Amino acid sequence: MSAPLHPEHSVERLCDAGVAVYERALLEGRVRVQEAEGTPCLLDFGLLQRAVEDSRWLEPIAPALALRRLLRGSEERIVDERRREERLVEMFQPLMQIDEGHTAEAVTPTLRVISGKERINRAITAVMADASRESLTIQPRMALTGAPLEAAYALARARDQKLLDRGGRIRTLYQHTLRHIPIIVAHHERLHGDIEARALDEVTNRLIVIDRSVAFIPADAEGTLALEIRHPAIVGYMATTFDRLWRLATPVFPEAAPQPPHDGITPRQHAIAALLVEGHTDAVIADRLGMNIRTARVHIAKLAATLGSQSRAQLGFLIGRSGILDQER
Repeated sequence: MSAPLHPEHSVERLCDAGVAVYERALLEGRVRVQEAEGTPCLLDFGLLQRAVEDSRWLEPIAPALALRRLLRGSEERIVDERRREERLVEMFQPLMQIDEGHTAEAVTPTLRVISGKERINRAITAVMADASRESLTIQPRMALTGAPLEAAYALARARDQKLLDRGGRIRTLYQHTLRHIPIIVAHHERLHGDIEARALDEVTNRLIVIDRSVAFIPADAEGTLALEIRHPAIVGYMATTFDRLWRLATPVFPEAAPQPPHDGITPRQHAIAALLVEGHTDAVIADRLGMNIRTARVHIAKLAATLGSQSRAQLGFLIGRSGILDQER
């Protein structure tokens, strides 16, 4: 039966078995070859060597000597790396001089992390100041009251209006629960120009795409970090995603489109039914649809009553059998 493979490791992470055999060799002056068969690392790293007088034994190399040898090897590798760096600099220096001034656009990073809400707002405002075509925004659930929110909307309204005045357009996609919030309604009513808003039951996290050339997305859950993205392929992908969500959404501004119930099932209950069938809890459903858990449970109870369900398990079965998820919304 063959011996198990010895795991690979570096000398500074000597395996426990190797340490034990090496310590015994130091204490006793030698160990049998058979005792070190499971620790080939000791020979590889030069910690043991064959005894001159009797090849059946292995003798330890003094730790101080072994350490000097290993350090000398590290120093030689460092010298080699420094020589390699010098050769690379010598090779690329004339090429960089030729290239100077020809690829200035490469200096602009395609991905930048912005820290702090004030810096994020300044970055968005700076990009909006140069925009001339459009601003696409996805706005998920958020805090709905307070001075910071009002200040944020005032800042956004000022930069949005400047874009509209330059002939640009603004498209905003909200989570459905936000469509009648007074501050949002007032924001749109105070702007003048080509502006529209639509709503979906579920949207992605916040997204801003400006002129289909720059995008901003959150980089943390608290909203204190953001990514500024200028990579054409990534920004194009985000803009296309927005366009597809936009076509699925319900208009809410300038004129809200009514959403009539189908067979006694309201659009809100239809969205809840889809999540129930997927097996989500009440808390997850409420979070996904931007409502509190009590409201979600009221809708679930009404849905159960409409379908004649007596239990949660039966409700999922009845939803599937009713065919309501196959209806066009």
